[in-house]
Amino acid sequence: MNLNIINIIIKREYLNRVKKKSFLLITFLGPIFFAAMCILPTLIMVLTKEESKKVAVCDGSGIVLPYLEDRENIFFTDCSGIPLDSLKNGMKELGYDVVLGISPLDSVNRTVYAESFSAKPLGMEMSGYINDCINEAVENYRIASYGIENLAEIMAGVKSDVRLQSFTIDESGKEQISASEVYMMVSMVLGIIIYMFIALFGAMVMSSVIEEKSSRVVEVLVSSVKATELMFGKILGIALVALTQFLLWVVLTAAIVGIVGGAMGTEFLSSAGDSTEMMSMMSDPTTAGAVEAMQSSGASTVLSTLAGLNYGQILIAFVLFFIFGYLLYASLFAAIGSAVESEGDTQQLQLPATIPLLIAFFISLYAFRAPDSSVVFWGSMIPFTSPIVMLARIPFGVPMWELALSLLLLILTFVACAWASAKIYKVGILMYGKKSTFKDLWKWLKQN
Repeated sequence: MNLNIINIIIKREYLNRVKKKSFLLITFLGPIFFAAMCILPTLIMVLTKEESKKVAVCDGSGIVLPYLEDRENIFFTDCSGIPLDSLKNGMKELGYDVVLGISPLDSVNRTVYAESFSAKPLGMEMSGYINDCINEAVENYRIASYGIENLAEIMAGVKSDVRLQSFTIDESGKEQISASEVYMMVSMVLGIIIYMFIALFGAMVMSSVIEEKSSRVVEVLVSSVKATELMFGKILGIALVALTQFLLWVVLTAAIVGIVGGAMGTEFLSSAGDSTEMMSMMSDPTTAGAVEAMQSSGASTVLSTLAGLNYGQILIAFVLFFIFGYLLYASLFAAIGSAVESEGDTQQLQLPATIPLLIAFFISLYAFRAPDSSVVFWGSMIPFTSPIVMLARIPFGVPMWELALSLLLLILTFVACAWASAKIYKVGILMYGKKSTFKDLWKWLKQN
């Protein structure tokens, strides 16, 4: 292959794509989207405050009302002397938004039953606050019913708040404070990012090949250059586009988050904890506990853990596994693109290439549970899954021999797949009028 010709093709692919309006649009909209994902939950918490509501309380138990304290947007009124049915029927005329009915005390079970009535459903914040107040009243009533002096203080003193403080010890014996929740978050982010880029830009190679083939432009190109030079030039050119876009996304996203966070000021920062807590309540229990643990572990532990990460190793590994992972899948997608005339015909041929990507993605999402388990280990060694799974393992510490072996297997597999893809590409790029099958690909692969 002529390296000068490949270099010309790389420049052509790169410049043609970075000059497109779609590239510029995605490059600048992408950081806005990522920044929104960081800022939006907190911003929503700041802006979505529930409207003030007047609550009429009909307390038949006599123990709950003292615990219902007014808040910024909730105002309670004692209406225990008015029948509950009268309050419900005349709620609007009496000027109340909510009627809260508390049953008489159940002496057997030592509890009460509560129900609320309103024209519109209560918000989560308000219903949660009222529920907490009722539970606190019932708990204190039960404590008092035992008749033991200072029982509330005794029970408060019995409660424990011991938290495990984790440290990692490196080969030199140096101790480093660590929080596994931080490693989990970094692991998931790295896995998602590399999956997104490999899938996105690998598919871009396939679309580019199909576009040139369907428009017959490729016939002009292969009259001047070899088909394999065209394929590798296209793959490398789009790889440079991917790296350019990634770097711009990182810089612009950080800038947007910093500017918006500074403009919002202290209210934005003070609400961040609340929004994180709310998301942990609504999200999957696997990650919810981790978010809560991160909050309880304290900012100093989180910052110390982040400071202790080997960013040099992570960055180098990310670049290497992304480059060779992309090259592996891009060569496969290029071969698939050369065998069809439209993207609608790619589904059957594309499936074997996309299944390993999806498997790797799902393994990476749960790699934090047991980063040294056999499934995760082999997922980080098998070349078709290693670019994603290995990146998810790295924050937890991976021996250098495992990194080197995984990368070596990935490179060797890329070379083998690139050789096979080049043979298929060379024949398939000039095939028209027939829907290709795996049998056809195998036949082209065996041709000299």
